[in-house]
Amino acid sequence: MKDKIFSWLDKSADIAVQLETELTKRPAVSPESGGEGELDKCNFLEQWLRSNGITELKRYDAPDVRAKGKVRPNLIAVIKGAANEKDGCLWILSHIDVVPPGEEKLWTSDPWTVVKKGNKLIGRGVEDNQQGLVSSVLAALSFVKQGLLPARTIKLLFAADEEVGSVYGIEWLVKNHRNLFNKKDFVLVPDGGDPKGENIEIAEKSIIWMKFTVSGKQAHGSRPDLGSNAFIAGSDLALRLHNELSAKFGDRDPMFDPNYSTFMPTKKEANVPNINTIPGEDIFYMDMRVLPRYSKDMVLSQIKKINSDIEKKYKVTVKTSTSQLMTSKPTDVNAPIVKILTNAIINVYNIKPKPIGIGGGTMAASLRNIGLDCAVWTKTETTLHQPDEYVLLDNIIGDAKVMSLLAME
Repeated sequence: MKDKIFSWLDKSADIAVQLETELTKRPAVSPESGGEGELDKCNFLEQWLRSNGITELKRYDAPDVRAKGKVRPNLIAVIKGAANEKDGCLWILSHIDVVPPGEEKLWTSDPWTVVKKGNKLIGRGVEDNQQGLVSSVLAALSFVKQGLLPARTIKLLFAADEEVGSVYGIEWLVKNHRNLFNKKDFVLVPDGGDPKGENIEIAEKSIIWMKFTVSGKQAHGSRPDLGSNAFIAGSDLALRLHNELSAKFGDRDPMFDPNYSTFMPTKKEANVPNINTIPGEDIFYMDMRVLPRYSKDMVLSQIKKINSDIEKKYKVTVKTSTSQLMTSKPTDVNAPIVKILTNAIINVYNIKPKPIGIGGGTMAASLRNIGLDCAVWTKTETTLHQPDEYVLLDNIIGDAKVMSLLAME
């Protein structure tokens, strides 16, 4: 069976180019990022899969009044295998949303039109996450088109909303359709990797994205005694959060790169428009990536303490809100999905991969938290979110071979 599957995949480049091209034509940007969501792209993909013989399809639409059609679509395709589904299926999870192009002047071509240059396809989303999406489709088609039965049932999830937190994607599915998933399932998330394909991600740092609003008292620039400068208080707060949290949660873990927790002030909102006014409000954001050994409650408790100190020192108030808070249990290094994925990578790419941890942010976290073993892997050029994002056709086809081997186990 392997020879037939690989032979078919070796001839599938034209299908990969066609699917990448059509998917890229349909921007799937979240409302938070100024887009309409994923409906057009999902509708196309559903029709395309059906016309190519993958007919067991079901939509799970999360309601979102901001998006086109007032939904965020999640699509699942099923390719039946020989084994009983109760004994575990092979899930391959990719996401259909993409980030905006960013500064379009930095692109050498239209971000929404795929440009083919030899082995390279250029366009927004072609790698993140259409590489994994197209590879999973090719792997499934290699069985369907040849009438071959995989050893275990293949389930492809094309999820919404991954780029801004998965509230309407995998998190919504776990909350509202928990029965879709079985703890015996094998889960691959092809949404992270390296150019050699040598890293299998089995652990993620916790993510805390937090907004800090510091409220003081506005005053004339010449009379600071009559005000409470929120900018000064906010600046001190940002530095204290960065320095004190880094020291408090300072352990190192060689599985991760970087091997420590990070507490980074990032986005800053404008305050007063003129020079001679002391600002009464200061707003900034932090991106925090925390090693799994520290609980979110430990971090949040320390943040609360620092906020309180700043309030007393500067006579201000500090309010916080979180836009993303995700913790994740690790996958055991000896989990079956890690073992069979390792063997498949050796078989296809002739390299022995190693388990690693990453800064966090994949769909694997949501399923790990309900007891499923997940691995995150691709052989990828890591151009995601960049101008002239690109993917290599060889990687799409090679990864499809790895996925097909998982379905034969």
